[in-house]
Amino acid sequence: MMVTDTNDEGLRTLIHDHPRVLAMFTADDCLICDQLAPPFSKFALEEQYQDTLFLRLDVSENPVARKLMDTRVAPFFVAYCRGKLSECDTLFTEEQVKAMLQELQVCVDTPE
Repeated sequence: MMVTDTNDEGLRTLIHDHPRVLAMFTADDCLICDQLAPPFSKFALEEQYQDTLFLRLDVSENPVARKLMDTRVAPFFVAYCRGKLSECDTLFTEEQVKAMLQELQVCVDTPE
C-alpha cells in the first residue's frame, strides 16, 4: 500500500475505516522528516504491513494535527488501533518507526 497524503478531516475518517493506522506528521523545514520519508514509504509497501494504512499530514496545513503534537516537533508519529490513539511520539530513526509499527501489529491481534 502506498502512503496516503491527507488532512485533519481525512485522518478523522480514515482511522475508523482501517484497523491499523500509522500517521506521520511532517513540516516543510524538517530535515529528519525528509530522512524518514523513504523508510516510511518502504514500510508501507512491505507485505507484513499491508493491513496498516500509512498517512502523512503537513502540520502547517492541519491545525488538529498540530494541536495533537502539543509541544513536540516533527516528525511526529501517531499509531491508531481500531480508531483509538494507541501511541504517539516524535521519532528520529527508522528503527524507532519500525518498533512503533511492530507494537501496532500486536494491537489489533489482542482482544479488547
